[in-house]
Amino acid sequence: MLCAYYDLGGEGVAYHDTDPQNHGSGELNPADGTYLNEFRIHEGVDTSYTKFDRKPDRIDDNPFDKTVPPRDLPYVGWTEPEEWLNITVDAARAGTYATDFLYTSNRGGTISIDVNGTEATGPLQVQTTFDPAVPVAWRQWHHWNWALKFFKIRLSKGRNVLTVHILDGGNMNLAYFDFKQDQ
Repeated sequence: MLCAYYDLGGEGVAYHDTDPQNHGSGELNPADGTYLNEFRIHEGVDTSYTKFDRKPDRIDDNPFDKTVPPRDLPYVGWTEPEEWLNITVDAARAGTYATDFLYTSNRGGTISIDVNGTEATGPLQVQTTFDPAVPVAWRQWHHWNWALKFFKIRLSKGRNVLTVHILDGGNMNLAYFDFKQDQ
């Protein structure tokens, strides 16, 4: 489930962002007519994508990654406490799902997940990916990592609306959640 493919509906319906500007699409990534640079450009959720082969400073393919993310992967970034977004998922079967999470986190933080309007996880601690050995300060936001079996949730068969809440810390990049039905 790609976080950047959050639901449609706008501020207060599909998401809440602390400011109306998308700090990725159209700001960091210039509005040049390309899909990734203009992805959801007129929405408040801050979106960007993984960038490889940039010289001289490698961005998302840097040696400080805990794992190498997919190239050109859209993600939600610039997160702040009190922000949230809804993501609709379609479960083939009802059941409990273990969930891996691809992310970066400059300072660590806490998120929570609701399923269909009901709290499902409680606070979840997101470990920092900060590395004091990194010589380029801005790269602290680009150390990708997997949180394996980060949480378990129960999904009904069919459509489920997940709400991802940023509780504290912020400064995280949320790429995707990978659901696997628990055996």
